Amino acid sequence: MKAKITLLILLFLGINIGFAQQDEECMTKLSIFHEYVKAKNYDAAYEPWMAVRNKCPKFNNAIYVDGDKILNDKIDKSTGAEKKAFIEDLLKLWEQRAEHFASKTPKGEYAAKACQLMYDNKDVLGKTNEELYECFDAAYKLDKATFTNPKSLYTYFSLMVDLYDAGKKTAADLFNKYDDIAEKVEDEVENYSVKLNKLIEKEEAGTALTSKEGKYKRFYESYLKAYDQISGSIDGKLGPRANCENLIPLYQRDFEENIHDAVWLKRAVSRMFNKECTDDPLYIKLVKAYDEEAPSADTKYFVAGLLLKDNKETEAISYFNQSFDLETDPFKKSKLAYRIGLILKKKGRYGQAKGYFRNALKLNPSNGRPHMAIAAMYASSANDCGDTTFNKRAVYWLAADEARRAARVDPTLKSAAAKSVANYMAKAPSKADIFTAANSGQTIKIGCWINSSVTVP
Repeated sequence: MKAKITLLILLFLGINIGFAQQDEECMTKLSIFHEYVKAKNYDAAYEPWMAVRNKCPKFNNAIYVDGDKILNDKIDKSTGAEKKAFIEDLLKLWEQRAEHFASKTPKGEYAAKACQLMYDNKDVLGKTNEELYECFDAAYKLDKATFTNPKSLYTYFSLMVDLYDAGKKTAADLFNKYDDIAEKVEDEVENYSVKLNKLIEKEEAGTALTSKEGKYKRFYESYLKAYDQISGSIDGKLGPRANCENLIPLYQRDFEENIHDAVWLKRAVSRMFNKECTDDPLYIKLVKAYDEEAPSADTKYFVAGLLLKDNKETEAISYFNQSFDLETDPFKKSKLAYRIGLILKKKGRYGQAKGYFRNALKLNPSNGRPHMAIAAMYASSANDCGDTTFNKRAVYWLAADEARRAARVDPTLKSAAAKSVANYMAKAPSKADIFTAANSGQTIKIGCWINSSVTVP
């Protein structure tokens, strides 16, 4: 019996020593390939990395983080069958990562990465548009929450358009997918805007950001810029396919079937509104049905639009106010205020429009578009709101200041805002004008709807 116990102890110790030696070997080689990866010497990193990957796949997530870089380098440098093999191995690596480090491998994110890799190399892999679309669609349905990459969201929709053009998807499929992706992009913009707003508010209050906060700010801004770009690209890709000639027959056909479907009605009304199909009687039917089925901030907004078309501006503004009051989500309320402001601006109701734009900014200070809209209204009112030639031109200083604020808070508007500032400053009083007026440092009160002051520089 003692002999058997001794044998078991020795066997157990031998197993543990073996594991310890294996761990030591894996640790040594992991350290080696990680240093090579840090130095971007991916060729030298490949052999020790593969050794650890094969021998100790659960040892450390660095196997998969560094392996991603190593294989991407191999893919970039190879062609033909060799390139295909490396691509397939990277896909396999992500599957292994999900198996061994599931908590660090978001399903939607990595499924979308796999689809994007196959799309980017579809000629090498021999993938069809149908196969690639199904891949993205499965990834989206698997884990929509972590399917957030802007490029992949665009690719997903782009494939839908290509399949529609090839006669393999219906118009309903196309418009539904557009709405899916557009709403997803809006959700992500809200997510990053809310995070960025906290930092903007801190800066505007005069408190410097920490180094970590500065990094987060740049990260949030980069994503917001990317979503802004793909949002325009998605609309561009959809193009004339979503015109009134296509939308009206589709919604007429499906109206009775969906008359109690609030989501369908909302999407139909929004699409008709955005594509300026509001003169068709169907639009009025859709708006009324939507308001009856699910009265909300949205429905009151669209009813206000109908009243404006009938030149019932006082009633329309009442509905706009109801719409704004009904909305409870701060980001959506900000977006709504901006949309209402634009409509009132177009109608020449600048004072009311400015009020909505200011509300939009309070609720979402990282969106610079309300600043740009206010600047444009100031500029167009210069001749009406100043009592002297100098004071009229001084209004452009106010306009320039609003445009500067837009550039400061919104990364997507830096270029456009800079051009507007230059334009407004060129129209404002020059140094010679200030010298002649001898009023440097004085405060000028600007009347009418602007009701603001500006200090002469």
